[in-house]
Amino acid sequence: MLQTKDLTVRFGGHVAVNAVSCTFQPGTLTAIVGPNGAGKTTYFNLISGQIRASSGDAFLNGNSLAGLSPSARTRAGLGRAFQLTNLFPNLSVLENVRLAVQAARAGKHLRGLNLWSIWSDHKALTQLAEEVLEAVSMAGKRHTTVASLPHGDQRKLEVALLMALEPDVFMFDEPTAGMSADEAPVILNLIRKLKNDKRKTILLVEHKMDVVRELADRIIVLHNGSLVADGEPSEVIASPVVQEAYLGVNPKDALAQADAPPHPGLPPQGGRSETP
Repeated sequence: MLQTKDLTVRFGGHVAVNAVSCTFQPGTLTAIVGPNGAGKTTYFNLISGQIRASSGDAFLNGNSLAGLSPSARTRAGLGRAFQLTNLFPNLSVLENVRLAVQAARAGKHLRGLNLWSIWSDHKALTQLAEEVLEAVSMAGKRHTTVASLPHGDQRKLEVALLMALEPDVFMFDEPTAGMSADEAPVILNLIRKLKNDKRKTILLVEHKMDVVRELADRIIVLHNGSLVADGEPSEVIASPVVQEAYLGVNPKDALAQADAPPHPGLPPQGGRSETP
């Protein structure tokens, strides 16, 4: 379980995130929405440790994350994907995933200099990396240099790295940003697959309300750094205050949007998607 309690950050006289308290339960996907500059990505940065909080704290499974570096928070169980891909461009697809697998597991590769033990452990790590690539339909590109991958495949690879880390919490910051209409459904279906694991908690920052409507179990709305709405998607989207002031949507437009077909590649409500 992930919690934030009065989480706050100030930059000079500007309060970017203002005393936000939320609890995120395993088995749920929470969408974090709001206008540009609302504090969504900053809130993510506070949780994952890229920014130090001015006050308040975040807790994972009851343990305070205060003072932990981003890498220490990753080891504690937080997995974060960014708006821009965060990969090793000069390494192969397989090498990227293998590094993530290695970082998440203690093994002989971390102990001593017995060459046979190191080789054996390296083989096991490679096999686990191969399994992750199979899960995201990228096994055929295992030896491709990351820099030569199209943007959509790089986004898929970043999800693969998160899966390899086996975190308790997955944090996606606009996962389909910069992707074409053909590429986006692959990422969204991967997120839906992760959502089926009821042991995991998923946080999603997303501007596309059709995506939010299809994937989210819960929506929280930030505005000027403050939490202004929190509830089931239908309730939050139907709120005239949220539609006009915080989502920038006219109530009539929001009703029309609610009747619109889902994002390409996503099944209707209650349906099931196929693994890509």
